[in-house]
Amino acid sequence: MSQIGPYVPLLLNGLLITLALTACGMALALVVAFTAGLARMSPRRLLRWPAGAFVEVFRGTSMLVQLFWLFFALPFFGIQLTPFAAGVLALGLNEGAYAAEIVRGSINSLPRGQHEAAAALSMSSAHKMRRILLPQAIPVMLPSFGNVLIDLLKNTSLVSLVTVADLTFRAQMVRSSTGATTAVFGTILVMYFVVSYLLSLGRGWLERRVAPDRIAPKRTGLAGAVQG
Repeated sequence: MSQIGPYVPLLLNGLLITLALTACGMALALVVAFTAGLARMSPRRLLRWPAGAFVEVFRGTSMLVQLFWLFFALPFFGIQLTPFAAGVLALGLNEGAYAAEIVRGSINSLPRGQHEAAAALSMSSAHKMRRILLPQAIPVMLPSFGNVLIDLLKNTSLVSLVTVADLTFRAQMVRSSTGATTAVFGTILVMYFVVSYLLSLGRGWLERRVAPDRIAPKRTGLAGAVQG
């Protein structure tokens, strides 16, 4: 371990890049998830079919291939992305495709009576979604979204293959300089685990904050929408 001591600041700088990738990728994944997930529930085929195709393509192909395509193939179409931008896009689009099914499944899992009562009150689809369905579905989504976030963190290591100087890329540099393969990769293994564990704790805290028994006094769902 003493061999890599002088390189710890370099690894910490790489960790900051990894955290930035995770934050930006998750922000994009959430936008993609709600956009594609809600579009897949639309009665309009012009929205439902493209959203379904997007989800199936990005879930059915390798994230690594998607990353290479965004970074190496897009320039042939006149679009040049920076390594960081290509990494964020690949992470956000791929994880967003998985999260879109979380959004769709969580909303569909709500009691059918919520939909029927909103229809009886002549609520528009947008009003029903905003005031009734989403406030109840989001707490259901949180555990799965937490898993997506941790999976996204681990997948950030792939962006080192397109020269993003993240934690894995810096570890490769240190290994090449010192030859301390076991120490270097053991160190970053612990670093990834610590960050994942902290994210899990944050997810648990957020779940407790928005648990149904805590938000019940705020009258979410149909009662809250009617009174609002």
